[in-house]
Amino acid sequence: MRKLLVTIIILVLATALAACGGKDKASDDKSLKFGATPGPYSDMLKKAIVPGLEEKGYKIEIVEFSDYIQPNNALDSRAIDANLFQHIVYLENFSKENNMELSDLIVVPTAPLGIYSSKFKSLDEITDGATITIPNDPVNAARTLLVLESVDLIEIDPNIDPLKASEKDIVTNPKNLVVQPIEAGQLPRSVDSSDLAAVPGNFAIAADMNLLDALVLEDMPDQFRNLVAVRTEDKEKPFAKDIIEIIESEQFEKVIDSNFKGFGKPKWMK
Repeated sequence: MRKLLVTIIILVLATALAACGGKDKASDDKSLKFGATPGPYSDMLKKAIVPGLEEKGYKIEIVEFSDYIQPNNALDSRAIDANLFQHIVYLENFSKENNMELSDLIVVPTAPLGIYSSKFKSLDEITDGATITIPNDPVNAARTLLVLESVDLIEIDPNIDPLKASEKDIVTNPKNLVVQPIEAGQLPRSVDSSDLAAVPGNFAIAADMNLLDALVLEDMPDQFRNLVAVRTEDKEKPFAKDIIEIIESEQFEKVIDSNFKGFGKPKWMK
């Protein structure tokens, strides 16, 4: 009985130690959980990234999240190994505010914000006093104003940070555009009710809009393009390097060109 008891204790301890050791990802572990929000970036994983990882012998599970909070919480808690849904500005702010050690791995092609209209077929047709709905959050509002400035529809105060501009910073408005900030999720529906609407790419795609129907698409800075994020401690792990290799491959770009028309490419791809 004493020998049997000792044997049982040894087995229990061995099992417990094995379970504890599984909490940290081993360098030769070929299973990965990849987080994303439903829509174009979940599709990008499925069509352009996962096949390459599977060819390298990885077993991939895609975990979809319905908000922008849980993907980073899950990454920090080791429930997933990487995610794709956010840009560097959001990642850095979220990590700082929540005391997390998360890092960007590589920037990917991203659906740009566009100026859409059911009334005008070109920028030249825009009439005096036309209304334009724009996102009411600061980041996307500033992006919209930069797009409008790039096509000479407005001019922003040169003394302020353009990435923090609001409609109050418009100093020249030759068409006397009437700016109406609204919640970003409502912008696709506003295309028919206003003269112009500035719709971020993810909302346009969710509403089955064709990005190429925009009067003008944003040439967004890389800090607004989505990226793959991992825990900082994993940035040099083999799986992280394999993800970069796949995204930098010719096959990845071919899939993007075929299946994600209108997506703006980051500088490293140009």
